[in-house]
Amino acid sequence: MENFDTIVVGAGPAGSTAAAYLAKAGKNVLLIDKASFPRDKVCGDALSGKTMKVIRELNLVEEIKKLPHASIRGVLFSSPSGHILKVPFVKSDQNREDGVGYCMRRYHTDNMFFNAAKRFGAKTKEKMLLQNLIFENNKVVGIVALDLNTQEKKEFYAPVIIGADGVNSIVAREVLKQDSNLDSYHSCDAIRQYFSSIKGLSDYIEIHFLDSVQPGYFWIFPLENGTANVGLGLVSAELQKKMKNSKTTLISLFQQAIRENKLLKDRFIEAKALGPITGWRLPFGSKKRKVAGNGWVLVGDAASLVDPFSGEGVGNATISAKLAAQTIIQALEAKDFSEQFLAQYEQMLWQELGPELDTSYKMQQIGKIKFLLDRVIYKAATDEKIRETIANSLASEETKKELLNPLFYLKILL
Repeated sequence: MENFDTIVVGAGPAGSTAAAYLAKAGKNVLLIDKASFPRDKVCGDALSGKTMKVIRELNLVEEIKKLPHASIRGVLFSSPSGHILKVPFVKSDQNREDGVGYCMRRYHTDNMFFNAAKRFGAKTKEKMLLQNLIFENNKVVGIVALDLNTQEKKEFYAPVIIGADGVNSIVAREVLKQDSNLDSYHSCDAIRQYFSSIKGLSDYIEIHFLDSVQPGYFWIFPLENGTANVGLGLVSAELQKKMKNSKTTLISLFQQAIRENKLLKDRFIEAKALGPITGWRLPFGSKKRKVAGNGWVLVGDAASLVDPFSGEGVGNATISAKLAAQTIIQALEAKDFSEQFLAQYEQMLWQELGPELDTSYKMQQIGKIKFLLDRVIYKAATDEKIRETIANSLASEETKKELLNPLFYLKILL
C-alpha cells in the first residue's frame, strides 16, 4: 500500500501539468497513465495562447523549439461562399512572443509535459489502468489500478485524487454517475488525418467554414517539413441528424470537402495521406459539469472544458490543472479535503474560464447563420478596423466580447 499527497489519473497535458505544479511545490505526487510515453493523441495539434502561457511558466518554450513543429503567424478563415480572411496574430500578445505561435503533434507535446512532471519530481507509473476509486465515508481516498504489464491490481492512497483521464474519464463516471454522460448539443465529433504535399501551405493555420459542417469547421494546420494536420469537426447533435436523414458520416463529409470544395480540391490533387483517419469526441465547456467533491477534482476533458467555438481544449486543460494544483496545495496545508474546501477550485475555474466559454458558445450559435458568417468574413477582408477587432479577439477575452455586440453586426450588414 503506497501513500501520496495527491494521485493524478491521466498524464495528458492536464494531468502532467497538475503533477508538475504540485511536484514543483514539493508535494508527493503519483501520476499514472494507461499508455506508455511517448504516445499519440488525436487532436488538431495547435498550441493556443493559453497553452503557451503555462508552457512559459514551466520553462518549456526552448524545448518546443527543439522539437518538430511549425511556427504560426496567424489564422486564415474562409466563409461558406468562399470569401477568404487572413488575420495575423498581434505582436503585443504576451502569450505569443513577436506574434508567433506553434503547431506540434501531440506525440511530442504530451511527452514534453509528461517529462516536465517527472523532472519536477512527480512519481510516474505507465501502463497503469484505473479500475475504480476507493471510497471511505462518501469520500475518495485512493484508487485501484491494473498494471497492464503484470496484470496485477494495486492500491494507491491519497487524500485527493485528480481525474485527468479524458473525455471517457473513469474518475468522472465514478463520482458523477449519470451526470458524466455527454450532451450531444454540447459536444463535438471530429476526425483527423495527416497529409504531405498539400499545395499552398503557409505559416497560417486554416479554418474553413463549410455549408455542410455547421456548427463546426474543416481545418488545415501546418506541421513540420511540409506536413499538415487536416480534420473536420461537427457538433454531435447535428452529426446525428445528418446520419439519420441522409446516412452522412464525418468521413464522407471530410472526403467530399477534399474532392469537391472549390477552395480545397486543387490543393489536395497531389497530397499524400500519411496514415489512417482517426476520430475522437470533444466535451464542450458550454454545459458546466461538477468538477470538485469530497477528495476529488476533475481537470481538462474529464471536466468538460473544450472551447465550443474553436474546439481547442489543451489551453483550458492546462489552466484547469494549474488552478486545481493551487487549491490542492492549500488543502494539504489546511488538511481539509472536503467538498466545501475543494469547491474553491470550482469557483476559480468558472471565474477564469466561464465568461470565455459563454462567449464562445454564443459565437458558435452566431456561426450557424450562413449569410452573416459570409458577410463578416467578406467585410473583414476589406475593412482594417473589423480585421483588427478579430485579430485582437484571438488574444483578448474583452475584445472577443465585442463580437457579440449586435452593433458590430449591424455595421457590417449596413
